[in-house]
Amino acid sequence: MLVTTATGTAHRYERESVEFARTFAFLDAVYAIALTLLVVNIDPPEASAWRNLSTLLASGLGWQLLGFGISFAVIAVFWRTNHRIVAGFSAITPSTITANLVAIAFVVLIPFSTQGVSDVELADEPLTVTVYALNISAAVLAQAAVFFVARHDGVLRDPLPRRADTVKFIDTLTTPIVFLASIPVAYLVGTDWARYTWALLIVIGPLSGRWAARRIARIRASAASHPAGRDVD
Repeated sequence: MLVTTATGTAHRYERESVEFARTFAFLDAVYAIALTLLVVNIDPPEASAWRNLSTLLASGLGWQLLGFGISFAVIAVFWRTNHRIVAGFSAITPSTITANLVAIAFVVLIPFSTQGVSDVELADEPLTVTVYALNISAAVLAQAAVFFVARHDGVLRDPLPRRADTVKFIDTLTTPIVFLASIPVAYLVGTDWARYTWALLIVIGPLSGRWAARRIARIRASAASHPAGRDVD
């Protein structure tokens, strides 16, 4: 179950090992904690705000719930992506562990950056959009790096042709591109418009995903018909 180097240092834990299970149980727990910490950004309204729904939302609770909902969905997507990546691992190595730790470091920062974009008093500050956009973009790129580190270490159970990996990475870039594009929008047009740009992912995401799926299917079909050229493609 455990492969070691000549010096006795562990460098690969197979999927069936206890160490593999412990590592990803820890990672799952961190994602769960990050989701839970989002609720800290919701301040309990004053008693007078509970008279009716309009006064309750006007107290700032509505803005905070919106920020909570957006970040909850974002972290949930990160967790699902991590789950999908890990499902393709045959083993784990120190490098893949380190890459995952870097990725979750950015994920656990999301509750902090959410505080800025969900505070009604900071709604017009471009810096809040900047910090949030940079946080999400860094988390996306760090999580993408997990896959490429795993490929480099040879722990993917069914590696795709390299061209297919490139297509998947291009698809992944749609999220940081949209979030990073919102930064100049925040400074030039306004923070509300910057946040509206995030909604573009509702359209761009599925379109990019379908394009990537078609491209990868063609690449896999080509690799299957020309097995000798699989690694080259």
